[in-house]
Amino acid sequence: MYDRGVAGIKPKGKVKIEWSPDFAYATGLIVTDGCLSGDGRHLELTSKDIQQLKSFMRWLGIKNKIGTKMSGFSDRRYYRVQFGDKLFYNFLLQIGLSPAKSKILKGLKVPKVYFFDFLRGVFDGDGSIYAYWDPRWRSSYMFYVQFASASIVFLQWVEHKVFKLAHIHGKIKTSGRVYQLVYAKAGSVVLCEKMYYNGKPVCLKRKQDKIKKILQINKTHNAQMAESVYATG
Repeated sequence: MYDRGVAGIKPKGKVKIEWSPDFAYATGLIVTDGCLSGDGRHLELTSKDIQQLKSFMRWLGIKNKIGTKMSGFSDRRYYRVQFGDKLFYNFLLQIGLSPAKSKILKGLKVPKVYFFDFLRGVFDGDGSIYAYWDPRWRSSYMFYVQFASASIVFLQWVEHKVFKLAHIHGKIKTSGRVYQLVYAKAGSVVLCEKMYYNGKPVCLKRKQDKIKKILQINKTHNAQMAESVYATG
């Protein structure tokens, strides 16, 4: 159980701490786009999608104002929500998060039944999918799902959990100071099916739409290739 505070003092919590698909997804967002302050109670989530922050607050049951901040690497303005909740803060510490987490993040204590909900949150935070036509292989359609992190240990944990639960392997690559866990075409199909298992999960819609489009192109292409082989056979 997580620590509920010093004896005799009962801090009030804004967030209902109970694992569910929505709660696991929100936790994944905090792991990637969130920040725990050094004061032991305040949290922050930053996003370029204001709708994502509105949904995030709804899932966690908080009603704080959404503000803005400037990126430290560009002139782009991002949206952010800040709130204080000592109980939730302590809970996040106990499952493996910490202030200044980016390079020291390790594995987290996430129930396996909600792991792919959690991973969908990680994907919406620091994940991506890209596709292209490869003319070297009869115009084969290729696509890859990848997750980025400054912590190789965290990505190794993700890769291990995905293999254990979905039996697919990824590959970790480096790009400057950032590591990337990459899944090739066959693994990406399985991974997308696992993350979006019920058709209408809580998620960032623009990323889900992109995945749907890529999978539909792949399905259509495979059907055309099969028809071609059948016709020539």
